[in-house]
Amino acid sequence: MIVENVKNFLTKYNLSNNFIVAFSGGYDSMCLLDILNKLNYKVVAVHLNHNWRGEESKAEADNCKNFCKSRNIKFYSEMLSENIPKTETCAREERYKFFEKCAKKFQSDIVFTAHNFEDNAETVLYRIIKGTGTAGLCGIAEQRGIFYRPLLKISRKEIEQYCIDNNLTPNKDSSNENTKYKRNLIRKKIIPLMQEINPEVIKAINSLSEIANEDIKSTNEQKYKIRALLKENNLEYDKATIEKIENFINRNKNSKSGKTLSLSNNLWLYTSSKKTELIKKTPKTNTEIFITQEGEYNFENLVFSIRSYNKTTKNFPEDNTYKALVHLDKINFSLRHRKNGDIITPLGCNGTQKLKKYLNEKKIPQHEKDTIVFLCRDNEILWACGIGINDKIKVKDKPTHIIELKGKQ
Repeated sequence: MIVENVKNFLTKYNLSNNFIVAFSGGYDSMCLLDILNKLNYKVVAVHLNHNWRGEESKAEADNCKNFCKSRNIKFYSEMLSENIPKTETCAREERYKFFEKCAKKFQSDIVFTAHNFEDNAETVLYRIIKGTGTAGLCGIAEQRGIFYRPLLKISRKEIEQYCIDNNLTPNKDSSNENTKYKRNLIRKKIIPLMQEINPEVIKAINSLSEIANEDIKSTNEQKYKIRALLKENNLEYDKATIEKIENFINRNKNSKSGKTLSLSNNLWLYTSSKKTELIKKTPKTNTEIFITQEGEYNFENLVFSIRSYNKTTKNFPEDNTYKALVHLDKINFSLRHRKNGDIITPLGCNGTQKLKKYLNEKKIPQHEKDTIVFLCRDNEILWACGIGINDKIKVKDKPTHIIELKGKQ
């Protein structure tokens, strides 16, 4: 299972060879190094002796060296100066400096660290306790720069079992038991208490981490799209402008009818549950043509057609498309945009309704209302193209005509 996960990880990031492995000799890194070696990858194991525990630290370095020698794995090691402060923060900083140095030395841009599933949860919890922001909830990145973490989704229990099954002899760092170090305190004391409330607390924390990652990614993508939109339309912007637009989108992304935000004198941003788009101010036109017989009629940049229907069919177009089967007693209409006083008898209803109310109930955005084309008889709407037909022209037994509105070819 672990081997397959590592294989999938390498495939995901298209990693092929010349890897640096941060090799402490503990269960995690020994497991990872053994897997990569068995998969026949070219690796260099690099070990940093923190020099905190005298002979114990030396014995751990020797164990790492011997492990690599027995498997013909290239091994490189350094020891920290005694003058380096013995703190978790300093140790971490020195480790990563060492890894970056090794990457240059061995001409590799891939450094594997063996952080596991529990490590991520402990990191997230530590950051919560320290008062992190949303970004801190993202935990340990699966990949950042030259650093990759193939075991991040693997539990400590699985890793330990792999070491047992494969007769590995990892180092057992005695300092891992010392709860004066904050991460050990979290691992040894705090998480066990939390597990009394939720036995699956590790999974729950990691789930929180994944959600935070998705939210951050979504936010970053949104900011990128906003900047691109503003650039394309030659609009000046700064951080405050982007935040204003982002907040507007987030507030209204679930709106059914949608909301608009002014960006310039003739440019607005429209956001609804269905879409976010840029809209430009288009003057309302008074174009009106009269339909008195079957045929095709040009209307602005569209073509309206009406023709007899003399076949039987069960495949009626949907009510909200630009094609409709209808029952007409005569052809005497006009094609135009909306006017004050327009009414409609909605499909399935007996009485008339003001067109304004009808469009509002259909959740038609305000900026689209003046662009809709209507088939009318005086002030009564018989077909709101793309929205719905009047109950008075619905098909009773079979259609008499087909009406359609489409763009010019």
